[in-house]
Amino acid sequence: MKTIPTRYKIFIVGVFIAFMLLHQADKLIIGQVLEDVQRDFSLDDAQAGAIGTGALIVGAICYLLWGYLYDRYARPKMLALASFIWGITTSLSAIATTFPAFLAARSSTGIDDSSYPGIYSLVADYFPPESRGRINGMLQLTAPVGFVLSLVLVLALDGLIGWRNIFLLTGGLGIVVGVFILFGVKDRARGSAEPELRELDDIPTYKFQWQSLTSLRKRKTLFPLLAQGFFGVFPLQVITFWFFSYLERERGFDSGVIFPIMAAAVVMMSIGAVVAGSLGDRFSRRSRRGRLVVAATGIGISTVLLPITLLLPPETSPLIFGAFLACTAFFVLFSGPNVIATIHDVTPPEVRSSALSVQYFVENIGAAGAPWLVGLISTQVGLSTAILIVAGVTYVLCLLFMLLAVRTVAHDVDALRGEMRLRTDEIMAVRG
Repeated sequence: MKTIPTRYKIFIVGVFIAFMLLHQADKLIIGQVLEDVQRDFSLDDAQAGAIGTGALIVGAICYLLWGYLYDRYARPKMLALASFIWGITTSLSAIATTFPAFLAARSSTGIDDSSYPGIYSLVADYFPPESRGRINGMLQLTAPVGFVLSLVLVLALDGLIGWRNIFLLTGGLGIVVGVFILFGVKDRARGSAEPELRELDDIPTYKFQWQSLTSLRKRKTLFPLLAQGFFGVFPLQVITFWFFSYLERERGFDSGVIFPIMAAAVVMMSIGAVVAGSLGDRFSRRSRRGRLVVAATGIGISTVLLPITLLLPPETSPLIFGAFLACTAFFVLFSGPNVIATIHDVTPPEVRSSALSVQYFVENIGAAGAPWLVGLISTQVGLSTAILIVAGVTYVLCLLFMLLAVRTVAHDVDALRGEMRLRTDEIMAVRG
């Protein structure tokens, strides 16, 4: 197989990071301007929570569609389409004048929110298994950095141009990024980076097959990963959607205090994502279970640290609270890059987008109710207690399911490696 120039690999990763970073900022701005939106449309917390839930439901449904499209057609073209949809739907939410119209427009942004599996599938074909965790970690850090970028945009522009024009700005950026993807990113033969196939001069074209997808039921690791995914996004959705309001309302922090606290937390979260991916790569070379052991460790530590942080007394100084939050944030994304790499480690190349889409579909079905559920509980017991209940319970469940996945993953990785060797032998036999 022809070697890909390092410079082009760097360009590819840079484009993917740009897409995900700007998209995450656009997606997360709603949490920073939620108080403004509530005032403009006279919404209570339950109605505000429905804004986040609507987008999650639409995104969950569209994951299955995007997974099929990415495995069936050219992935860069599909990703460019997602970027254009991002620009259009965000702009529609900016011009909505009634709450039903705004809710419908904001929910439609879930269409492009479910477009990431194609990116990770391309990464799996540009980079070999032993380095995917690190690249996935770099892509995962776009979520926390995007959160900081959304904060910066709101703090710098909300008072000048208002939240509606901020959405018009980020929507326009989606169109620009789509152009870069359409003309700059090349597709890659599925399976190109697999150890058993990458030495071949010409790799057959592998595309979506229902038989390959249905055969994934034999991969026992995928079921506990799906179960932990159902609960795993709850804490992150709760934090990204409600935490800004929590710091203002429950802790009494103003924007001058909130920004450095959240910035420190996001820096630690970003470092944690890259560290987790790198550790996953390193330990996977020693053991088939290595990636998921790293993921389980991160979940376990988060399960302990998050309640401790939220239970700090209201009079706790911002410095101490920020330190605890930063320590917690370091472990929040430990599972993300390793779960993605593990799914690619146990699934055939032609259905990797679909397999990851099913994972994300289940995650979003579980998380779709998180913003609304916290808002509903908040009306009864307060926002702080609502966040603690929802995030704490789901973290415990995630840890239990991740430990089940650790038990089965080695067998499933060996099964895929055997399948790839068989394909290589068949190709060599046909070519004589």
